[in-house]
Parts: sequence; structure tokens; C-alpha cells
Amino acid sequence: MIRHLLAAIALAFALVSSACGPGNRDNSCSGGSDCMGSCNPGANRECYTGQPQTKGVGPCHAGMQSCTSAGMWGDCMGEVIPLPEICGDNIDNNCNGMVDEDIDADGDGYTTCAGHDCCDSTECSNPAEVNPGAYDYPGDGVDNDCDGMVDNAPLLCDQALSSGSSNAADYAKAMEICQTTTMADPLRHWGLIDAKLTLADGTGTPSSDSFAIRPRFGSGTMPQGGVSVAVISTGGAAAKGDTNPPYKPFVSDSTGTSSPIPADFLAANGGMLPNAPGCPPPIDSMANDPVMLTFTIRVPTNAHAFTLKVNFFSAEFPEFTCTEFNDFFVVLLDSAYAGSPANPTDKNLAFYQQPSTMKNYPVGVNLAFGNTGLFTQCINGSTGCAGGVAGTISTCSSTLNLTATGFDDPASGECDTNSLLGGATGWLTTTGNVKPGEIMKLRIAIWDTSDELYDSLAVVDDFQWLADPSTPGTVIQRVGAPAPLADPRVQVSSTFE
Repeated sequence: MIRHLLAAIALAFALVSSACGPGNRDNSCSGGSDCMGSCNPGANRECYTGQPQTKGVGPCHAGMQSCTSAGMWGDCMGEVIPLPEICGDNIDNNCNGMVDEDIDADGDGYTTCAGHDCCDSTECSNPAEVNPGAYDYPGDGVDNDCDGMVDNAPLLCDQALSSGSSNAADYAKAMEICQTTTMADPLRHWGLIDAKLTLADGTGTPSSDSFAIRPRFGSGTMPQGGVSVAVISTGGAAAKGDTNPPYKPFVSDSTGTSSPIPADFLAANGGMLPNAPGCPPPIDSMANDPVMLTFTIRVPTNAHAFTLKVNFFSAEFPEFTCTEFNDFFVVLLDSAYAGSPANPTDKNLAFYQQPSTMKNYPVGVNLAFGNTGLFTQCINGSTGCAGGVAGTISTCSSTLNLTATGFDDPASGECDTNSLLGGATGWLTTTGNVKPGEIMKLRIAIWDTSDELYDSLAVVDDFQWLADPSTPGTVIQRVGAPAPLADPRVQVSSTFE
């Protein structure tokens, strides 16, 4: 029985193929869905590219399509398809059967007239994702944000920024967060609402040496988006040769500042700083030499996640790896997102997940212990030679990102004869999920733990919105490769830089 059915299907397919193939284009193929565009040159047919239910409604009507000499259907000429409603002209521009209506048919919070919603029902295929509060995703052929332009070119706003700027909004620009808005914006446009530079607890003023905007860090760490990067450090936010602020050696330097660490992050971890598996806990819970960037941002109505790029450097590597001196770098997200996959309960997106326990551990130098794969810009060899848990690392693949930074200075005898002053992760991609249209808060902080010496530094860049929820956390990414957003987190050794 099944063989007879398959034979019948094969015969039907053969008949269609013989009737509609390139060698037999007759009028029976014109417009046939089985003909895959083949037609008889000179043939004409009616066509309509708007949503089917709008044809013949209001001013919308079909056009005509001609078959080209190549046997393919050409453009649909003379049709009128739905347009955004032009209020007050007494015309049903969007061809939904109503004239000059001011309604929110798609439930996105924006009406056609007062809300300036250019696609509320029939004007595009996904009305709820199109309104003045949306992000205009490049390349999708849709005027997502209803500004009258399709596929706006991404803004470039990180040019000519002062390297020593104390304006926190400039650091948002350096990370490609270009659009700004206000809390009271009547159309709820997305963008940066507020920015602050503080100590790790959100108060006070960090040392002016600990933050900078650079065209690069050293000669091997280049911008991942735009022309600048944001740099925050527990010492000097400068590579060799940099000024404003100037370069300072990354060993035995202190900015003279301290603060409590973020209280919600500490409470979510049981009142203790989380530490890398197998390594001793920090001596105390104070943040030494801290700096934190806090951005308050209204999320686009069509965004469900975001990514940013981070490169973490530390002079604690290799000799203080897996000790109590585990400098912390965190990306804390306050969001109303409650979907799946869930954001971390302690809000920190800059983490490594241990495969055996599924526990999250913050990005830090102690994750160079145990070959987690987090550190790739370094010299392979011994670690923990200054009183820590002794170990080895074999995941270092390059020192390019260390070039001319000061972290590449020779440090013979610090574990091995070929040791350098420090090491780095290479570029990481950090992802968090958000609720469309909400006002989120993003806190990016770094601090010394258990001492004020041997500095760490983070280069942050290339903030981007994503249209779909993704796996939260931090992954290692090859230079120039797209972020593996749905992959397991940094334990995936095949994505080393």
C-alpha cells in the first residue's frame, strides 16, 4: 500500500516537472506555485504583495506582473498596498476598513495617530514589533522604529571622545550605546536615560586614573565596534604610552579608594563573595580600588536580549592564580525579564559555569586555574606559585592582546622563566535577557579583592540588541567570529581565541 502511494506521488511530481520545467514553459505554468517562478516570456498576470485581506479595501488594489525574457516573473507594477495611516486625510491608508482611526490594534502600547505607530495592523507582517519605541534592526527591510527610514545605518557616536572623560555617558557612547532618551519621553523611545561613574556600591567617586576611553588598548586589543573602547581598572586605565590618564605599572599600585561591594550581589551569594572552584575564599568582602559604570536604559520594544564584548586582564596571573587575591569583574543586570532561559539569580552575567555542579563563578583571575578555558592570552605553564593552589594552564593560545600594554613585560621567575607580568581572557561575549520596553539597569564594575596591589583591568565594547532571548552568561569568542549565543558557556574549549 505504501509503495503504491509513493509511486503515485513520484508520478505526480514527474508530470508537474515535465509540464513546468525550463524546457516546457507554457501558459499553464504562469503563476503556478509548482513552477517556482518559471513562466512564458510576455505572459501577464495579476499580482498583489500586501496582506491578502487588504486587497480591494480602501485604496489598496492589485497590479500586473509580466514574464521577462528570462522566463521569470518581474516586479508587481501599479499595485497599491497598505501604508501607515495618515491621520486627518479621510483615507483608509492602511486598508483595514477604518478611516483615520487612532487605535492600538496590535497591543504594543502605541496607537496609529497619537502614538505614531506606522504599523498597527495591516501595514507589515509583525505589527507588534514595529513602533516608535523599537530598534531598527539593520537588514530586515522594515522601518521598525517608524522614523520614515528603512534599515537605518548604525550610529557611530564614539568619535572624538576625551580619553580622560569623567562623563559616564561618554563611556556608553564608547560601547556603542548611542541613542538617548528621557524617563518622561511621551513616545517611550529606547535609549540611555542616565549614566554614572561611582565606586562599587554605587556611591562616591572613583580615582580618575581608573577609567578611560581609548582607540585601542595596547597595540593588539582593538575596538570590536566603532572606533573606541571603554577601559576600567583597579589601577591605571592605560597601556604603555597612553596619557590622560597616564600609564602606571600594574604591580604595587593603589588608587586609594574602597567601598562595599554591591549589596544585592553579595546577599544573593549568601553574604560571601563567590570564588572559583577549588580556590581559597577572599579574605574580606570589601572592594578595593573599585570603579563601576551604571547605565539606566529603556529597552527597545522589539528587543529581548543584548550582548557586549569584554576583555579581562590581570597582573595576578600567573603567580596569584587560585589565591584569596581574586580580583572581581561583574556585569550586573536589573531587569523585569522572567522568561526562559533565566538570567542569573545574583544578576551577574560575567560568569563561568562549572559543568559538574552547574554553579556560576564570576570572571576573575582564579578562573585561569583548572584549565577552565577562560584565559587564552597568556603563556602556558605553572600557576599559583606565590602561595596559591599550585596548578598549570595549557589553554593560552596567544599573547597578541597583551602587546604594548605592560601586561606583556617579562617577569622571569614568576612561576616560570618565560612568565609575563599578566594574562588576559581575550574577547568574551556577555549576554543578558531583557523585557521589551522596560527600563533596565546595567552595572559594570571591577575591584581588587583582599589587597590593593596587582591590578586588573577590563576593556568593554560593542553593545548590541538582540531580537530573541539567548543563553545568559559569558562565552569565549574567536576574533571576528559571531557570538555563539546559544552555546554552553565558557567551558566550550573549541571556541578559544
